[in-house]
Amino acid sequence: MSVGALEGKSAIVTGAASGIGEAIADAFATEGAQLLLSDLQADRLEAAKNRYDRAGVAASTATVDVTDADQTRAMVDQCLSEFGAVDVLVNSAGILNEVALVDMDVATWDHMIAVDLRSVFLCCRWAAPHMVNRGSGRIINIASQLGIKGAEGLVHYCAAKAGVIGLTKALARELAPQGVLVNAIAPGPIETPLVDGLTDTWKQAKEAELPLRRFGHAIEVAPSAVLLASNPGGNLYVGQVLGPNSGDVMP
Repeated sequence: MSVGALEGKSAIVTGAASGIGEAIADAFATEGAQLLLSDLQADRLEAAKNRYDRAGVAASTATVDVTDADQTRAMVDQCLSEFGAVDVLVNSAGILNEVALVDMDVATWDHMIAVDLRSVFLCCRWAAPHMVNRGSGRIINIASQLGIKGAEGLVHYCAAKAGVIGLTKALARELAPQGVLVNAIAPGPIETPLVDGLTDTWKQAKEAELPLRRFGHAIEVAPSAVLLASNPGGNLYVGQVLGPNSGDVMP
C-alpha cells in the first residue's frame, strides 16, 4: 500500500466489514489515510485491522450499532482520541431486503429507516461539529440510484436512500461556508452481500435493463469516494450525488 492523496488524513468508515464500505476503506488505506473501521461484524473488522497492520496502515476498529446515538457518538470520540481529528466521514452502513408495501410490517419499515437513514444523521451530527471547529472536513454518504428512481418491492429502501440524498444536499448548504464539504455517492446495483436480500428474479430483471448489462463491483465505487475526500480533487463538490450506476440513472 502506498501513501498518496489522503496522507495524514483520519477517516471513519461505517459498514467497513464488507461490500462498498470495505472497498472504500481499502482505497483510503492505499492513499495514506488513518482508519477507524466501524461495523457490527467484529471478526471481519479484526481481520481487516490485522491486514492493515501488516501493511503498515494505522487502523483501529469499533463494533458499533449505527442506529444507536450513544454508540455512534463514542465512535467519533474514539477517532478523535486515537487520531486527533475526523477529517473524513463515510456513511456506508446499510441493509437491503425486498418486500411489497402491502406486505410490509411497521417494524420492517422502522428498521430500514433506522439503519439506512437515522444512522447517517447520527454520524453526521457527532462528526460535523468537530469539522466545523477545524474549518475543514469531508462527509460522504452512500445513497443509491433507487433513491432517485424508485423500485418495486423496495419502498422502504428507496425512501431511506432518498432521505440520504436530501440530507446530503441540505447539510452541504449548511456546512460548505464553514469549510466542510458534504456529498453522496448513489451506486447502482453492486455485487456485494447487500444484494443477497433481493430475489434472483429482481436481480435478473434489473441486470437486463442496465445499459451496461451488468452489476458493478465495490472496487469500482471506491474511487469516487477517494475523489470526494481528496484535495484538490474533491474541492468543488458540494451537495453532489455521484452515480456509478451502470447507466441505470442518467441525470
